[in-house]
Amino acid sequence: MAGRPRGLDDEAILAGAARVMGRVGPAGLTLAAVAREVGLVPGTLVQRFGSKRGLLLALADLSVRQAAAATEQARHAADSALGALHALVAATARVMDTPERFAHHLAFLCADLTDPELHERALAVHRAHARAVEDLLAEAVRAGELRSGADVPALTRTVQAVTAGAGLTWALDREGALAPRLRRELTAVLAPYTPEER
Repeated sequence: MAGRPRGLDDEAILAGAARVMGRVGPAGLTLAAVAREVGLVPGTLVQRFGSKRGLLLALADLSVRQAAAATEQARHAADSALGALHALVAATARVMDTPERFAHHLAFLCADLTDPELHERALAVHRAHARAVEDLLAEAVRAGELRSGADVPALTRTVQAVTAGAGLTWALDREGALAPRLRRELTAVLAPYTPEER
């Protein structure tokens, strides 16, 4: 058993940290809890990341890298631009599949907003997501899935605002699952821009 944990790469450790974050939030996240999750001793995490803050910064950096790759992953999940957009939006629900996990990740975002280094990374994630949404909307217009003349930058901002708000609303009313809720809200936002079937 000792051989496998020593060979554990940082990304696997950070995935474990994200799982712990979803269960206990940033206040309850400790190096000891993450170490238990991934089968290491806390000292190994200190060697890798230096401190809890170092671990959180590494987790934020991973989020930036994952956001940059999200569009291609969404494209592989669908055969159209709008299908890829739905996949991209629904993917945000993977780690927030219960209201409690949503609340814990939201608490992490609150920390992002007050810490300059974490905010820089959160903003990078937000902008990468915006670029992905805008690229897919523009592609949908070119493909005729959305009406020509749609204001793609404005629609991008609306999609981001509505899907973020849908998550908060879902965490409050707890009706159904988050991923289908996000898909429904996205469909409603795009409906006025969808060409009528002849």
